[in-house]
Amino acid sequence: MKDWLEILRLYEKENVYLAEAAQIYVRNVNYEVPGVRKQMTKLEQQSDECIKRVQDLGKPEAQLLSEHAALLQQLGVKGDHLRDEFLQVLAKLPEMYANSIRDIGKLGEAVNLFSEGSDKQCLPLLRHLIEFGNTTVYQYVNKEAPLTIEEPPVKLNLSEDNTMANTDENEIDFGGDDNGGTSSTISAEMIDFGELSLDVNNVANETDPNDGDIDWGIETTPTDVVEIDLDIPIEEYGIVIEGAGLDGGVAKGEQAYTILDSPTYRDRFLDEIYELEAFLRMRLYELNQLDASSNIMFSLMDTISTYDADSIRKMLTNIEKVLCEICNEQTRHLFQLKHSPKYADLLANKLKQMTKAVDKIRDTKEVLKNRSLELKQQRVDLNPVLAELVAQTKKLQLNIENDISKRYKNRVVNLMGGVN
Repeated sequence: MKDWLEILRLYEKENVYLAEAAQIYVRNVNYEVPGVRKQMTKLEQQSDECIKRVQDLGKPEAQLLSEHAALLQQLGVKGDHLRDEFLQVLAKLPEMYANSIRDIGKLGEAVNLFSEGSDKQCLPLLRHLIEFGNTTVYQYVNKEAPLTIEEPPVKLNLSEDNTMANTDENEIDFGGDDNGGTSSTISAEMIDFGELSLDVNNVANETDPNDGDIDWGIETTPTDVVEIDLDIPIEEYGIVIEGAGLDGGVAKGEQAYTILDSPTYRDRFLDEIYELEAFLRMRLYELNQLDASSNIMFSLMDTISTYDADSIRKMLTNIEKVLCEICNEQTRHLFQLKHSPKYADLLANKLKQMTKAVDKIRDTKEVLKNRSLELKQQRVDLNPVLAELVAQTKKLQLNIENDISKRYKNRVVNLMGGVN
């Protein structure tokens, strides 16, 4: 105990304790208390910035979700099993094509106007669609409907990461040649039947109608048996047979597609309808110029005076309506999906990237929210530290004032610049 009293006496000697207390007091007032308060303010700002960043991330998240939902809606799928859903929605393409040209008959008047003054047949595909509808390419080329249609199967190249369905069950190989046919396909352009007549004037008693192995289900009555001359050279009539089997009347390859479903003929049809639109816009411009100049001689040229500007505008409106139906987003996506095997994987990757981006944004928002809570908690934890530091500083200030007051006969001493 004596040692501690000696230490205390030496500490109070020459007012060393008072100088040290004053130094601690000045450091608390000038540095410690302002530093804690500054740290608390900084924590509040960081917490507010995290909350603001969370709110800012809500906009791109909503935009990505909207684009993702819009793309799924355009494709007509839910996004759970893309391969199966793609195949199901592709089966609706013929119905969509039929609905897209339900008003194409209204273009007949515009086609007739375009064809006036021309010797050759104009806009053949457009005329065919107006008259017969969206038939197969085979019917357009051969002027008759096919007996059977063998459309190439759809091939979707979806990677395993982009589909939840069984890829082995749904993967189909196109095979075939560039025209979608096989080596036994008989080209319609290679056959010229001409006027084929068979000589059936000779009687063949040795022919027995029951020699065949196939019962066709046809009841026959006894008739005179005629002899058919089978020695007619087929080459004379331009008939070329490749391979085995009978392919006559069978639409294969690209000819099995409908006109709007064939990449080649669809482009030709769009070229024709755009050509018709350009013609009508030029004719409308000429009519407007005619009204402005009142040139009587110009009005006598061909049939420019047959249709007025309102009629031309109505034709243009019908064309724009048909184009809008044929070239809408869903039809465009499904057309590419059917005829481009890689397009399915591109769509799947796009949907996957959108989903990943949304998940990343949500994870970032969750991290920022947790960080904001941590910063707020750190701010709260500093409250007792600041309170204790202020209390000690005030107590130290009071002790210094009392000590100095004793030295000057208890006169009142006030230290300026204290803490609040």
